[in-house]
Amino acid sequence: MSSTLFRTKKVEQSILDTEEPEHALKKSLSALDLTVFGVGVIIGTGIFVLTGTVAKDNAGPAVALAFVAAGVACALAALCYAEFASTVPVAGSAYTFSYASLGELPAWIIGWDLVLEFALGTAVVAVGWSGYIQSLMDNAGWVMPASLGSREGSDVFGFDILAAALVLVLTGILVLGMKLSARITSIVVAIKVTVVLVVIIAGAFLIDSSNYDPFIPKEKPVEAGSSLQAPLIQLMFGWAPSNFGVMGIFTAASVVFFAFIGFDVVATAAEETRNPQRDMPRGILGSLLICTTLYVLVSIVVTGMEHYSKLDVDAPLAEAFKATGHPWYAGFISFGAAVGLTTVCMILLLGQTRVFFAMSRDGLLPRFFSHVHPRFKTPHRPTILLGVIIAIVAGFTPLTELAALVNIGTLFAFVVVAIGVIILRRTRPDLPRSFRTPWVPVVPILSVCASLWLMINLPAETWVRFAIWMVVGFVVYFLYGRTHSRLALQEAGKEQPTTGGGTP
Repeated sequence: MSSTLFRTKKVEQSILDTEEPEHALKKSLSALDLTVFGVGVIIGTGIFVLTGTVAKDNAGPAVALAFVAAGVACALAALCYAEFASTVPVAGSAYTFSYASLGELPAWIIGWDLVLEFALGTAVVAVGWSGYIQSLMDNAGWVMPASLGSREGSDVFGFDILAAALVLVLTGILVLGMKLSARITSIVVAIKVTVVLVVIIAGAFLIDSSNYDPFIPKEKPVEAGSSLQAPLIQLMFGWAPSNFGVMGIFTAASVVFFAFIGFDVVATAAEETRNPQRDMPRGILGSLLICTTLYVLVSIVVTGMEHYSKLDVDAPLAEAFKATGHPWYAGFISFGAAVGLTTVCMILLLGQTRVFFAMSRDGLLPRFFSHVHPRFKTPHRPTILLGVIIAIVAGFTPLTELAALVNIGTLFAFVVVAIGVIILRRTRPDLPRSFRTPWVPVVPILSVCASLWLMINLPAETWVRFAIWMVVGFVVYFLYGRTHSRLALQEAGKEQPTTGGGTP
């Protein structure tokens, strides 16, 4: 059985499968489109919300260093993603990479993980977008009935109609084509980046240098939740790290990491890129560099405008401007956040549908979902199915507690991709690689260590929920995927592999 569980799919076969007419996605994206996608999904609630939370709870003004630390961890993973995405330009991102290097069962596990990660991410962002819109409506005197609005902290049972409507509209856009999605994303990203730049430039004139004292607080003013980090390190080394000072920076990095989620989604669009060997590395690394720079500048500005201990947790940027006597910026920032979250939601949904589509094309999920639309050349069936499901989940379910699952799912994917780079370098040194991760295996090993470190910092309950989802995934694989995968059918002589002409 072990030979079937770890059977790998050749890179050449994965590429040939993309040439089947009924399963072929349209290639329409450029390096600029990919960079815009990356910036569009990375810059979201993280920059508008998490800055205040981690500054007040963990790192103080040194939150800028926390963003740098998280950015470095992401950069290590991004280098690995860039090599894989340019070498294996097939939809599915980490799932496809794992299938080519680690085997079918690890690929299934990471695909199952990504489906949950992107689904929860989409729903969480949709609910957050709804909250911003309702806030703007309240300021204008339009009050949404409690039964149709966000339910966080409310005793009224209702359906968040705005969150559900956003997901359904974006689902329709994704069905109509990637180029349309790219154009809409470009417009929204331009608005979002403009808002961020205005915050940085305007806030720079309101900085009080005394607010940077102390830059790295020695005492943490707010009690933090427990994580696996303390008991594990105490068990191994006999001491438990404090959650402030220098250690507070690393704790903060594990939290602000959520703000960086998204650059890996760019890799899911590899199959729809005109020149993936050249453009995928540019899109992945370029978007990460731009967003890390913006995050660091925003965090420096906001902690300079107002003392970290007084920052608002829910809307730190807006409240910092209010505290300095500039309330007009509060509405402007809320508008930018609301507009910007639409692209975050759309690109996360795009990533999930591409992973689902790739798993279906490989037979690990029903092949019914692997057919593309005859006109738009998009995976319309999984897009519609997942869009409707996520709309319902976003409408009915408060997802604050589940949001941390998005973090652990992404970090797990980073670990798998980094290991996959090392393995594929050894098993397939002959593969043409237009982009090569530098210093292999050092960079992939550092990426694994950084990701595991951040995972250890996550709350223990997050690990429990993640384990439950993985157990469910194992059950589904052994009941369906193991016997229905195309590799299994080919081994049994029930199906022929795709030939160069695009037909089996």
